[in-house]
Formats: sequence, C-alpha cells, structure tokens
Amino acid sequence: MLPIAIDVMSGDHEPREYVAGALRALSDDPQLRAQLVGEPQLITAALTPLPASVRERADVVAASQVVTMEDKPREAIRRKKDSSMRLAVDLVQDGRACACVSAGNTGALTAIAHFVLGTLPGVERAAIISAIPAAHGHTHMLDLGANTKATPEQLRQFAAMGAIIARDVYGLAAPRIGLLNIGEEDMKGHEVVQAAHALLTRSGLNYVGFVEGDDIFSGTVDVVVTDGFTGNVALKTMEGVAGLIANRMRQEFQSSFLDRLAGLIAAPVLRRAAAGLDPRRYNGACMVGLAGIVVKSHGRADGVAFARAIGTAALAARHGLTAHIANALAQGAAD
Repeated sequence: MLPIAIDVMSGDHEPREYVAGALRALSDDPQLRAQLVGEPQLITAALTPLPASVRERADVVAASQVVTMEDKPREAIRRKKDSSMRLAVDLVQDGRACACVSAGNTGALTAIAHFVLGTLPGVERAAIISAIPAAHGHTHMLDLGANTKATPEQLRQFAAMGAIIARDVYGLAAPRIGLLNIGEEDMKGHEVVQAAHALLTRSGLNYVGFVEGDDIFSGTVDVVVTDGFTGNVALKTMEGVAGLIANRMRQEFQSSFLDRLAGLIAAPVLRRAAAGLDPRRYNGACMVGLAGIVVKSHGRADGVAFARAIGTAALAARHGLTAHIANALAQGAAD
C-alpha cells in the first residue's frame, strides 16, 4: 500500500470537495491508502456510504485547526501546530506517509514544509514544479510560487532538479532547459537572470539559453526555469486565458441556429481539444528539493482536479522522487 497524507480542510472550497477528491483517488488507485487529515465527523460521514473495500483504505487523522488563505507563513508555523496542513506534513516527516497533498495557502505550506522536512543537501530552497500543456506534450516549469525571489545559484539548482525529473521520471534523455526572460538575446534581462545565465552556461546541463513566454508552449524546451513570482503570474495568466477562450467558444456556438448546429458537428473535436488543455489534468505541483514529497494542489481545485493532485503525489512516491533527486545531485548526475 502507498500511504498518502491528504489535507482535506485547506483551500478555497468547502472541505467536502477535497474529501470527494480523495475518495475518487482511492477508487482510481487500488494501491493507495489515504490518511485523511481534518474534521473527523465530516470525513467519517463521507466514508460511511462507500464500499468496504474503499473504506478500509482510508484512515481518519483528527486536526483541530485549519490554515486559512489569510494566515501568514510564520503564524501558521507558530500558532497552528495542530492544523490539517501541519499534521499532513508531520506524517511525512514521521515516516507514516510517503507523501502529502494540500490545496491550502502556498506560502504557509512552503514555510511549514521547509520547517518540518528541511531541504536536501545542496539545495537552498525548494521549488514548485508542474507540467504545462505544450505542442510536444508538456513542458516542466519551475518555480511556480514557492519563492518570490531567487538567487542565480538557486535558479541553477532549480534547473538541475527540473532536468532530473524530466529525464528520470518522464523519460527525456537530454532535457532542454531554458531560462525565462524578456527576450532571447544574451544582453536582455536584469542582473539575476544574467548571472543565472552565466552559471547555467557553465553547468553541463543541456541549457539552450533564454526563452520567452511563448516558448513555454512551443516545444522548443522541456524545462523552463524562473523565480516563483514570475512563474506564478505566468501560470495564473495561462489559466485565465484558457478560461476566456472556453467561455468565448461557448458563447459563439450559441449565437444562432447555424452556430449551434456547427457546435454540434464540432463537439467531438472540441471535447478532445478541451480535454487535452483541461487545467484539472495538470493539477498537482511537486515541491522539489525537500527531504520529503509535498504536492501543492490548486486552491480552487474541484474533486476531479484534487484527485489528480493525489495521483501526482502517488507517482512521485512510486518513483522515490526525494531519494532519486538527492542521489542524482550528490553524484552530479544532473550536470
């Protein structure tokens, strides 16, 4: 069995949405064991109508506190030691879970994870990495919000970890790495990206140089590296544009009888295209560089998307991601 600690209380939705996602993940993966951390009565009520084969793979872990989206990271560490988020991370630290998942406050989760688990040798700060839909399948992008600022050396470390994941988890022989910038020319960008560019050029990684925002989707690179502020803004912009396009398409296909008819004819193709770009398919971003597996779900994730984040945690655990990154960094295998 694969024990995953799941914070079902933190996020933008009601806890029942995350409980539903956890139960969906249990049904999808017969090897999964879920440690549901939160309000016992709520969790137990959701478990009651399920088949015994599912219930017996779910453990209830009581938590008396919840980290809200408004809580500051330092306060979450100091004053909410019995929160569902903290207890989920504690389960990983204690060895009772091989990974944890939370849809809660990113800053608080990052701070708690660093405080409880610490980082791997040679890693200064953990980074959030996720797959982004692209022309060639997907691009791995980091950092997506763990660090609003990053030093040149930290960006080099992010690149090394991204390369390890793309190569050893997703099977890319020599992942192409790009550093996000306002232009591809060597003279473009501020001091930090210029210094990081110099480090990456000498690193031995398959570094192709600066890339721009449209390269995230073009397939010209496999790993895009940036600081968490820029990465998170880019990610939220992608989500907003995707939502705008989807809404506009729905409106246009309802404008007239002929438009509705065209919509019916095109529906199968549109559904396939939408499925490939559905943000729920890509929910679940690993915090790489920690001495334990922590997966951040989108705060607004519904049950389907939250189940996908749990699946991401299970994938990382099955690959022994933490030990794998630690060994590769120690051996210099990423360079």
